[in-house]
Amino acid sequence: MAHTIIDIMTEVMASDILLLDISEVTTIADYFIIATGETERQRRAIAEQITEQMRERFTVRPLAVEGGASGWLLLDYGAVVVHLFSPEQRAFYRLEQLWSAAKTVVRIA
Repeated sequence: MAHTIIDIMTEVMASDILLLDISEVTTIADYFIIATGETERQRRAIAEQITEQMRERFTVRPLAVEGGASGWLLLDYGAVVVHLFSPEQRAFYRLEQLWSAAKTVVRIA
């Protein structure tokens, strides 16, 4: 599922995509996907495409969708949590550093 989400993100022009395997670090999820969308409109479009295509391909919907206008949009698929950030919010929250003990699986700059 995580790799499919990354494929979708690359199709819709998300940038600086990172897939972290957090399964050895925490029990809240197996993977975090962190990516950047330049504008709120782009982040919403990315989230909509992920939601739509995951429903079509796997008949799954996110358990929760949080945020948006704040510059941080989160899609929770249980084992996979997607974080879509504005460049400013990504620099501020620095999830990559917070979860530095996690294994990097994929990085697409």
